[in-house]
Amino acid sequence: MNPDRRLLLKSAALAAGALTAAPAVARATTPAARPAPYANPLVRQRADPHIHRHTDGRYYFTATAPEYDRIILRRSRTLRGLATAEEAVVWRKHASGDMGAHIWAPEIHHIDGKWYLYFAAAPADDVWKIRMWVLENPHRDPFQGTWTEKGRIVTAWDTFSLDATTFTHRGSRYLAWAQYEPGMDNNTAVFLSRMADPWTLTGPQVRLTTPEYDWECVGFKVNEGASVIQRNGRVFMTYSASATDANYCLGLLTADAGSDLLDAASWRKSPRPVFTSNERTGQYGPGHNSFTVAEDGRTDVLVYHARQYKDITGDPLNDPNRHTRVQRLGWKPDGTPDFGVPVADGRVVGG
Repeated sequence: MNPDRRLLLKSAALAAGALTAAPAVARATTPAARPAPYANPLVRQRADPHIHRHTDGRYYFTATAPEYDRIILRRSRTLRGLATAEEAVVWRKHASGDMGAHIWAPEIHHIDGKWYLYFAAAPADDVWKIRMWVLENPHRDPFQGTWTEKGRIVTAWDTFSLDATTFTHRGSRYLAWAQYEPGMDNNTAVFLSRMADPWTLTGPQVRLTTPEYDWECVGFKVNEGASVIQRNGRVFMTYSASATDANYCLGLLTADAGSDLLDAASWRKSPRPVFTSNERTGQYGPGHNSFTVAEDGRTDVLVYHARQYKDITGDPLNDPNRHTRVQRLGWKPDGTPDFGVPVADGRVVGG
């Protein structure tokens, strides 16, 4: 065979492998134009960002507002358009009782024909008693209809828990989340369980990672904010570690697609962080990411927040300037994700 043709076929095969479909990400069914250029920060003062590209071709965006008092949605046909899209408040915290404080890290998912919002909240009179909650909306348009409170996600322990995310794998739906486990010397670890329905866990609840490396234990011993992308015969789960200042960073777990995800031994933990603050680009504390796909339906996109400065006065949670950012997610020759470094502010080409 002609060497050039052999190389072409090999490149095509690798590209096809890199584009194995992932849950909750809509892929283009017909060829599309190159991803449109966008500028970072994409959305200012919106932390813990989650972007879902739906089958209608639109991007649905939600994130933590710095007032910690509401859940917002934006949508656009382009990633760039999210920057100026009208923002709707679809739910507000309760004036008293449960879900009255610390409205954190919402994620929007479309499951079995209905929309769901997963988020963390605490009682108004006990603001650190944070737990996970779910809203449901059966309307085809999440900006319309009624968001019904489906209740709290009940886990094995009634302890500090947050950052719920859901995905499907080999026909089963899973929930990954962060929680304090009684008796452990940490703040939070990441757990995984199957789901009986979009707000109910079933079966064993397995700890996948707990803070153990130095870079996971700066300020606080934290593993949180999990997000999943499935490519190249593997399941990749990112998570965030350490305090929410410039030490915040991403770690990575990897499992073979054919393995039992509820067997902790199926997961390999990277010994070093995969995405960290960068002095050269002026980005600090990148973390709490999600994944989406560019307008071409092929290019994977990393969504995350970061600040533009390192020094913070007071509690980092009171600093509002964690801005939503997006950039292309690369893939290494061995089929693992290449996060690169958080890009500098300014115009960025998505493709």
